[in-house]
Amino acid sequence: MTDENCVQAIVRSAELGVNLVDTAEAYGNGHSEEVVGRAVREVGRERVVVATKVHGGHLRYDDVVRACDMSLSRLGVKQIDLYQVHWPDPWQQIPLRNTMRAMEKLHEEGKIRAIGVSNFAVRDLEEARSVLSHTDVVSNQVRYSILQRQIEEEVVPYCKRESVTVLAYSPLAQGALSGKYTEDSKPSDDVRKGNKLFSDRNMVEVSKVIGVLADVASRRGKTIPQVALNWIISHPGTVPIPGAKRAEQAEENAGAAGWTLSPQEIKEIDAIYSSISLDYF
Repeated sequence: MTDENCVQAIVRSAELGVNLVDTAEAYGNGHSEEVVGRAVREVGRERVVVATKVHGGHLRYDDVVRACDMSLSRLGVKQIDLYQVHWPDPWQQIPLRNTMRAMEKLHEEGKIRAIGVSNFAVRDLEEARSVLSHTDVVSNQVRYSILQRQIEEEVVPYCKRESVTVLAYSPLAQGALSGKYTEDSKPSDDVRKGNKLFSDRNMVEVSKVIGVLADVASRRGKTIPQVALNWIISHPGTVPIPGAKRAEQAEENAGAAGWTLSPQEIKEIDAIYSSISLDYF
């Protein structure tokens, strides 16, 4: 993978009508934002919705403002469309109200178009929203896939009720829903080989889900990943944000849109998920 591959993946996505690009200052220590900035210049600013995130270590008021300026510079834009708090302070040393007041200042100054959060539980969302006086939190970026549904208990109902968009990261469960991996053929990269999701026991259970996705994909003339992504799209107010490092992956992702799983197909997918037993991960 090269920077140019990533740029072309974004360019191809835009050509196919996929206009949201999500990144963060934490990705590659700012390098990802620079690559996105290159792609934005090639595509044209008006055709791309740029989303990025302030690092969880930059949550003090002045640090948020400074981090935003740095992101604007790396991205090469005058305004960030969606600026997100990457995660709440894990040590709870920095009051969330200070962070959100800085976010609102950036919004008032026009440096950001909208405020979002990431990895926020309902209690964090409620606190964050209570601080804002002139705008509101528009999105919560959280892990969500057919296999990873912890947010369905509290976060999804809250966001639906309050009209907060759910941005689903890892919608293919780090590739477990791609159909490429089995108990005998697992990912070997450092990030995933230690992930409990890919344990022998879990892969046996995941294979049952893949079987149903493959059946649906065959009937629809789609691929397994496209069915898995469309399952997320089928939930109102929920947007998957799959990764794409090459133009071919962008094309694959785009094929998940423009059609809709039937209620019966969703029922089939949910039924197989309910029948399996995954170790917690």
